[in-house]
Amino acid sequence: MATTSPRTLTGQVLEALRSDVLAGRLAPGSRLRLLELTERFSVSQSVVREALTRLSEQRLVVALPQQGFRVASLSPDDLVELTDARRQIEGLVLRLSVERGDVAWESLVVGTHHQLERTPMYGEAGEPSEEWMEAHEAFHAALLSGCGNARLVKVASGLRECAALYRIWSVPLGRGDERNLAAEHRGLLEAALARDADIAAGRLHSHIQRTTDALLAAAADEQA
Repeated sequence: MATTSPRTLTGQVLEALRSDVLAGRLAPGSRLRLLELTERFSVSQSVVREALTRLSEQRLVVALPQQGFRVASLSPDDLVELTDARRQIEGLVLRLSVERGDVAWESLVVGTHHQLERTPMYGEAGEPSEEWMEAHEAFHAALLSGCGNARLVKVASGLRECAALYRIWSVPLGRGDERNLAAEHRGLLEAALARDADIAAGRLHSHIQRTTDALLAAAADEQA
């Protein structure tokens, strides 16, 4: 890495750490030590610090005054607030996409959903699949992409970035019989293609809320 420009190095370190966090290789709440990371990536501390700062903006990492950084932990209060914001904003953006999206938008939604349905959710060892996570994000981004307002899409995307860690933690909770993620995604696709903004927004609200409910229940069980 040392022969690459600092900006490119920061991006590489950021993506590697983001992948480790979202795949669970860095446990929630664990400390991120600058010296260890500089040795791992063979870069300067300033490069690592910049990458961690940018991850903190995505709420995947928390900056501790005078103590460095750690991986974010589950915060029920933050999750509830974030869920409310996502339901409001993502629901609005999806409504606009259904009303305004053109044939190219429909094709993108169908294509990304096909990729999502054909991608296994879990790896051979039973861990959440990074390929599935990427396909999942691509499908949801496609749903929102037809709204015709770049500012709204950016706000919605920012909220989804903040919720990324929560969604990853929720993936194992979707394995039970009580939730069928594939059916939820098909329902979103069908409502979008039918151009029914009310049903599409309602299904998205439910999709987001069910993830939150599963996480809050798991957190309560762990505390108990």
